[in-house]
Amino acid sequence: MTQTTIEREAPCPAAASSAGAEWWRGAAIYQIYPRSFADSNGDGIGDLPGITERLDHVASLGVDGIWLSPFFRSPMKDFGYDISDYCDVDPIFGTLADFDRLLARAHGLGLKVIVDQVYSHTSDQHQWFQESRQSRDNPKADWYVWADAKPDGSPPNNWQSVFHGPCWTWDARRGQYYLHNFLSSQPNLHVHNPEVQEALLATARFWLDRGVDGFRLDAINFSMHDPALRDNPPVAEGLGRRTRPFDFQHHFHNQSHPDIPKFLERLRAVIDTYGDRFTVAEVGGEQADREMKLFTQGPARLNSAYGFNFLYSDRLTPELIHGSMAIWPGAQGEGWPSWAFSNHDAPRVVSRWLGTRDAAAFARQAMLLLVALRGNVFLYQGEELGLEQAEVPFERLQDPEAIANWPETQGRDGARTPMPWRAAAPNGGFSDAEPWLPLDPRHLPLAVDRQESDPGSMLALTRRLLALRKGRAALRVGTIERVDAPPQVLAFERRAGSERLLCVFNFGEEPIDWPLPAGWRIVERVGEPLAPLSGFIAEPA
Repeated sequence: MTQTTIEREAPCPAAASSAGAEWWRGAAIYQIYPRSFADSNGDGIGDLPGITERLDHVASLGVDGIWLSPFFRSPMKDFGYDISDYCDVDPIFGTLADFDRLLARAHGLGLKVIVDQVYSHTSDQHQWFQESRQSRDNPKADWYVWADAKPDGSPPNNWQSVFHGPCWTWDARRGQYYLHNFLSSQPNLHVHNPEVQEALLATARFWLDRGVDGFRLDAINFSMHDPALRDNPPVAEGLGRRTRPFDFQHHFHNQSHPDIPKFLERLRAVIDTYGDRFTVAEVGGEQADREMKLFTQGPARLNSAYGFNFLYSDRLTPELIHGSMAIWPGAQGEGWPSWAFSNHDAPRVVSRWLGTRDAAAFARQAMLLLVALRGNVFLYQGEELGLEQAEVPFERLQDPEAIANWPETQGRDGARTPMPWRAAAPNGGFSDAEPWLPLDPRHLPLAVDRQESDPGSMLALTRRLLALRKGRAALRVGTIERVDAPPQVLAFERRAGSERLLCVFNFGEEPIDWPLPAGWRIVERVGEPLAPLSGFIAEPA
């Protein structure tokens, strides 16, 4: 190859000197959606014992920990994100003893365990809400967000929920409306209330006392509203496709209240009494970039945050990556980013960014890119197999969002179908019974047992890439610097101390003649440099 000159922007500040001291900084964490991971009792729904039985697979990937989506008591209107008891396991998933066994097994395999905490809302079946709705003067009357109707009986303001129209539902017992940013069965907690904060902190202590290693905070920017109940302003015409009433507003007042960081500081103070624990916020919406930085600013708030920079983006471009990395330049007092390409709330990355290209090649490129980014990385179950978004017929849909918006969106069910463990087994080895969501036949050839013994498989590549990330400080905790390249090529350099790594990816449809600079050698690659859907990581020779 002939020499190529690399032009760089000014480097970002060096990583904190203590970066290697925290287990979570630069970690790779594997998300498990319990309903769909492994069913141990033959009811068609995944459970905690099933997860425990399959933890060897997770540990073999080389990840640092797991994140468990909700397994708490719930009527399952939103499949666990509508919690009726924060401190118990729903019977469909098992028992607290099952959780303790899972935790012990994970720790025995060297895996940290992160659990979801949902502090913005509960189920309407939670005993707190059942008491709150009885009257305006009971002990929990102010634990949820209640408001009087307008003189004409209409809701207090124009706020729209994420799923189904207005944020307000009338309750005849109170003679008032209650707020819900999601389903009407998910009333919003009044987190401005110090008593509610104390109850939530007690929930955190319950799980920390059991030995969990941290929390993922669901929809935390929805946890406090504007008490003045001001209307949200409309979004101007022409700003993208709208599939829900929610898309017609700027959500300035039903979320993102400036007091949220004060509550996060109280939560962090509790967590810090348990030692080296990890906290990561899920933050969505148009103010997410600002809020992620705010919620993680300084040593007294959360460790990390992730938004939907990649999860809701329908195109993969160099500018998407460069722009997302630029949000976190490494300034003094700045938090630490986390990234995910797929999760239970978004269509799988292979289908979202693939277009008409080869799915297997794209899955490999996406995995190499993910492990090369600065920040923590979250892998969603099945991502290590290269699974595409499953096709779920309308009559089998379970997700309320998918049903409400069908067929205008791909919905969430296609990312939640069962893990394929054994290609020839009934239901892919997930369950002896008909699963709660159908297994896509296209997933069976990608089952774990088919890939396990194949050194050229996506599974083998994932293990190799995670080992590379863990063994290279530049990838795990280093800085990131943009490298000038042709428009369809993403190039950046990762640095930690004297270690330098050059990461290059071709997102285009045609091969690129952009030779590796003299004095560098490739240490890992997917595809032929720089063919379409290829990428490589190189180091100085």
